[in-house]
Amino acid sequence: MLLTNIAPASVHHNAWFPGRFLGGGALVVGPLLWFAGLTLRHLAASTAEFTPEQRAYFAAQPFAVPEQLAAYTVNPGLATAGHACYTAGVIVLCLAIVALARVAATRSPWPARLGGAMVVVGLFSRLYWAGVDETALQLIGKLGLERTTEIVMALYVDISYGPWRVPVSAAFGLYIGTLILGLAAFRSGTFGTGRLVLFLFSGWLWTGVLKRSELVDGVLSGAALCLVLVPLGIKVLRDAMPELRTQAQPAGDRASLRVLSW
Repeated sequence: MLLTNIAPASVHHNAWFPGRFLGGGALVVGPLLWFAGLTLRHLAASTAEFTPEQRAYFAAQPFAVPEQLAAYTVNPGLATAGHACYTAGVIVLCLAIVALARVAATRSPWPARLGGAMVVVGLFSRLYWAGVDETALQLIGKLGLERTTEIVMALYVDISYGPWRVPVSAAFGLYIGTLILGLAAFRSGTFGTGRLVLFLFSGWLWTGVLKRSELVDGVLSGAALCLVLVPLGIKVLRDAMPELRTQAQPAGDRASLRVLSW
């Protein structure tokens, strides 16, 4: 009888997915990779020694494709590292978002699960675009910059939307899901208003093929995600999250919501 009483508590403590170490590690590593990728992509374009005429030409284009492809030819190392870290960040963030949703779901279950699922599905669309980006970059070595730019610009809408518009449709989950998951984390007390604002800011990053990583819409939004998720990941790794060790709180036992809080 004693063993029967002990076993469920032990199983409940360890049986959540992806678990303390994978989930906590993803919450720490995922945002850092994401931030590094966006920063390196920004540096690859911003430090490229383009002439004023080239920059005027890039600014007049409807998409950032010409500038991004040209930046790769000038700073191939930075651009490659940026795209690699960005892609790795997307993959690891899938686990991080699952862990965040698990924490928030203890007190706000359905919004956390729905929002988390939508964000993860949206992250898959970023992997599709990362594959298109890499294909375009590799074509430069075979076809040259000018011809590659012509091909990508001519096919831009089709390759951005993807087959049957599946990738672009999945991307809506990034925006809607970020809002739902953020509100679930706020409602559960996982986020205060400060972290909620930063999380929403980071979740409205551009989507599509060969996008420009700007200082605000890129570097700072990546830093915002680090400020939100990395401390949470450290708490998960330290096993300092009671939400992951106890049953969901009843409605009357929820954390109080304050207008100004971290």
